[in-house]
Amino acid sequence: MGKALRPKGWVLVAYLLPGLLIYSFVVLVPILAALRDSFYSWTGGPKKTYIGMGNYKEILQDDVFWHSFLNNVLMTAYGLIGQVGFGFVFALLLMSKMVKLKGLHRTMSYFPSTLAPVIIAFLWMLVYNYNYGLLNAGLTKLGLGALVQSWLDLTGPIVLLASIPLSWQNIGFFTLLMLAGLSSINKEVLEVAQLDGATGVRKAWYIIIPLAKPTLVVASLLCIANNMRGFEHIYALTGGGPGNSSSVMALYAYETSFLRFRYGYGSALAIAIITLTMLMILLSTLLLQRRNHSKGGA
Repeated sequence: MGKALRPKGWVLVAYLLPGLLIYSFVVLVPILAALRDSFYSWTGGPKKTYIGMGNYKEILQDDVFWHSFLNNVLMTAYGLIGQVGFGFVFALLLMSKMVKLKGLHRTMSYFPSTLAPVIIAFLWMLVYNYNYGLLNAGLTKLGLGALVQSWLDLTGPIVLLASIPLSWQNIGFFTLLMLAGLSSINKEVLEVAQLDGATGVRKAWYIIIPLAKPTLVVASLLCIANNMRGFEHIYALTGGGPGNSSSVMALYAYETSFLRFRYGYGSALAIAIITLTMLMILLSTLLLQRRNHSKGGA
């Protein structure tokens, strides 16, 4: 950029300052306030008792919190398969010649993303309903009446059952993200690969996936961040039950703060959620970079 066209420093600061102030007010200040409150025993009244690292020591021995963390990790794993994985497959199908009315399919796949999580949870409560749910009705029609049951009362697969509506809602977003990434691949490369005999799965595995890796990495990191802070679907669908079997970290922090009025401990839980989420994203990034370097050095 020429020097005459380059804006002055104070002009750049003037443009950035409103955004920085808003971001600081809605993000940084609440985090710093939560960090400060996490060192107190506080039930919401005017009196706060400083306890140092007491809340964090309690978190280390809190079985419900770590069970909730494992549920978040499971939801992330299911999300990577159900949202990123299937989104990538659907994007490949939409780019192929097999699928007609591609515009209609793109619109329909993205439609669930426009609905509020509470509505999604309500729709899937109807699907899982024991008496008139679509799932039990389908099993009965197929002659599998022995499998009919109250699905949301199961403790074993409850995280998987709660993750399906989340994937159903977000798969359209990831499909469009993948379509944007796949459309940037040079078509001549694909045509040359096809002339060399790479078609179908081989073409996707050896040509498209390596070229679409930056998009896959971004989608995976977005999926990890979304599932580690998951709250609305679980709250509306199961409320964390049965018992605490489907509880997630954000729901546990909400219940601790606003139902049990332990604001100090709830603040410590919020800081722990931020820390663990950033740690998960950092580990995933390092793992992906290590794989890229090892392949590049091979």
